[in-house]
Amino acid sequence: MQTEQEIKELMCDIGRRVYNRGMVAANDGNFSVKLNEEEILCTPTGVSKGFMTPEYICKVNRKGEVLEANGSFRPSSEIRMHLRVYDKRPDVGAVVHAHPSFATSFAIAGIPLKQPIMPEAVIALGEVPIAEYGTPSTDEIPDRLEKYLPYYDAVLLESHGALTWSSDLLAAYMKMESLEFYAELLYKATMLGGAKEFDQEQVTKLYEIRRKMGLTGRHPADFVGQQIPGSEQTGTARNIMDELADKVAEKVLAKLNAQK
Repeated sequence: MQTEQEIKELMCDIGRRVYNRGMVAANDGNFSVKLNEEEILCTPTGVSKGFMTPEYICKVNRKGEVLEANGSFRPSSEIRMHLRVYDKRPDVGAVVHAHPSFATSFAIAGIPLKQPIMPEAVIALGEVPIAEYGTPSTDEIPDRLEKYLPYYDAVLLESHGALTWSSDLLAAYMKMESLEFYAELLYKATMLGGAKEFDQEQVTKLYEIRRKMGLTGRHPADFVGQQIPGSEQTGTARNIMDELADKVAEKVLAKLNAQK
């Protein structure tokens, strides 16, 4: 079992990975680790995650109240969404929030990641819905995130970024990497004329592989045949370029109507 100091060192290492991979810019991003049922370590606000050392890391309780903070360091202003994840998902031990460019581009465009295009993405993530926009550093984000928590381990945050969670920090970070890689491949395939999607039989076989692997967490494979939040979001049945064209057409028509 890792000591608290070792976890802080790992948080700094993950910060460097996130920064060096271009998943955040400047002082963006935040992540946290649940030490126990009462204490949570989190990254500080207003500092680059790529240049942290262990003394930067803050500690809060389940209400977000500061238990430990060195010098002028203070917990991330977005700790609320982390706390909501821990509250609604007792199995979660760590949360990662970042702004990876491809995934965030989908979030800004309002397009969920729902196209089954590669086995790894289907097995690891299944689908990634979009949580409706909320003002950063307020309860709006956790309030709009909450309905997705029982069913997924990753979401896009509309016009904001991405959020992943898992049993430990490394696993939560790996989900963020997988999410960004999925988004990048989907974008590039779309630029080449559109991704070739798996049919339902192929998806079912991949879901069965996931079950046999005994992977933990929540996944759409656990809710086949059920109507879950995010299942109504389009992205699988239609080509992404069609969706983008529709959005542009809607805006043009709205402007034309406004000029009448």
